[in-house]
Amino acid sequence: MNPVMVIPTYWSGKKYEEPTEVLSSYDHMTALNSEGELPRCLKSLIDVNGMCRIVVLVVSEVGIEDLAADRVRSIVADFPELDILVIGSREMALMHARLEELGLAEFRDAVMLSGYGSVRNVGFIVAAILGHTEVVFIDDDEIVTDKDFLIKALYGLGKLTKRGIPVLAKTGYFLDRRGSWEAHEQKHWYDIFWKQGAAFNKWIRQAMEGPRLTPANSACGGCMAIHYEAFKRVSFDPWIARGEDLDYLINMRMYGFDIWFDNTWSLRHLPPASPSEAFRFKQDIFRWIYEHRKIEYSRTQIDLLPIKASSLYPYPGPFLEPSIISRVYFTALLRSIARSEHKGYFHAATNAHKEASEYAERNCSRYFRFQYRWPELITNIENDEALKAAFLGDRPLKPRGITGFIPLIESAEVQAESSRRATNSAEDIVRRWSTPRTSRRSRTSRDSDTEE
Repeated sequence: MNPVMVIPTYWSGKKYEEPTEVLSSYDHMTALNSEGELPRCLKSLIDVNGMCRIVVLVVSEVGIEDLAADRVRSIVADFPELDILVIGSREMALMHARLEELGLAEFRDAVMLSGYGSVRNVGFIVAAILGHTEVVFIDDDEIVTDKDFLIKALYGLGKLTKRGIPVLAKTGYFLDRRGSWEAHEQKHWYDIFWKQGAAFNKWIRQAMEGPRLTPANSACGGCMAIHYEAFKRVSFDPWIARGEDLDYLINMRMYGFDIWFDNTWSLRHLPPASPSEAFRFKQDIFRWIYEHRKIEYSRTQIDLLPIKASSLYPYPGPFLEPSIISRVYFTALLRSIARSEHKGYFHAATNAHKEASEYAERNCSRYFRFQYRWPELITNIENDEALKAAFLGDRPLKPRGITGFIPLIESAEVQAESSRRATNSAEDIVRRWSTPRTSRRSRTSRDSDTEE
């Protein structure tokens, strides 16, 4: 094992900036003249058992890229106990230049420090360059309170279930300021068509009561671990407005695999207030309509497993049905009457759903063209000595795995059972991936593949 922890961090030139761009606006951004959430996050990692290398991805507004990267480096300098690599605009320029040399310049717009999906793809590429075998994502507005966080993140990863299903990606959950893992439920009259919180809670309550590892219906991008055998084959979607974590789960299912939910693995989510709830809902409109159209389009592709909304009930299935277009319209219209951001919600009701439908129609096929060549990108750039030397400088190149903690990851009893099932065979996982996609079993019947 040679894991790396990847933390995106988002920066702006001003304390408050009215969001405008659907793909490059984020839930929160830190002003250059403020401390933000990143120091609190890094401080919480100091005492984590077996702490690995950390890669901080600096996302910023156009025009302040270098200033933001320098600001992050000044924060990182206060944590000499941690091995932290900062990836900013200068490192991205080197990466893009190398892609051009390798004949992969067409990937530049889908692999950059802008947009939730693109940013996470950068994390995958940096991990491949440095030779890491597992990527653990957290967000800068989270804190880790469990010293065994990394050990739990890697539990079961790269193994096979008792039915021979590889566990190549997993997710945990976050606790909010109240210490609750349940989502806020929309109970107002104007949210009668929008019960997202209630649907999510219905799913996670079932998952929390089940075995430790079960196939997930949802994913938390701020608490997510992905094995090399997954991230070298399946990328994030650069064209989704938000919810790139759940979208990755759907992408994995299209290619015949699950993301697994670990009900013992968690962290604390302490986000600042969102600058505009109406704009966030506009992003949700783009997200859900795009997701619905993408799934519909995927059914026309013979090399993908069909995804049915019914297989993702109670969440997010209802938001993948054709009714999503009318539901976002009526919800935005009712909120424009009842909530404070009248203009923002009214625009969402009258224009955003149309814009989102047109956007989805234009772009839903782009991911599949990009994804088709993604393995080629990873294969050509992994362990790239030029980029590795440029990124690490004088740092040691030796792997920073946590092999000394493997006995803690699995108890002796679990190790014995794993040995009996031959779950440690890398060849089995590779063979599973190499099976022709059209012959893979559809993963709609899920109860028999849980792991105790």
